Amino acid sequence: MKFSRESGSAITIRQVERGRIRVGEETITEPVVLFRETVRRGVVAGDFSQLTIDNIADLVAESPEIIIVGAGWQPGLPPRELVFALARKGIGFELMDTPAACRTFNILVSEGRDAALVLSPG
Repeated sequence: MKFSRESGSAITIRQVERGRIRVGEETITEPVVLFRETVRRGVVAGDFSQLTIDNIADLVAESPEIIIVGAGWQPGLPPRELVFALARKGIGFELMDTPAACRTFNILVSEGRDAALVLSPG
């Protein structure tokens, strides 16, 4: 799946395939966190359905408007306690399949929104 939307952001997801994501001219094959201007590697890994507020404390400290999790190709339900904990901090949370998460992230950052994307290319 290729995306063609251009953005004023330095971070634009250009292509999504199983096992890899193309961000700008870089191909990413491991779990990462994307912000409007930065890519952080080695931040979150493992089963995204088991995330807790403690697992993503560094991400929460950045205070994004919304955290989107691209949990592969067959996502489950988000951890209820995490959704509530983030809502109390005024941060939205969405868990979706990786292609949908990438499209959503591109749209939000193109609108100038402060979004974070936790991404598993698998």
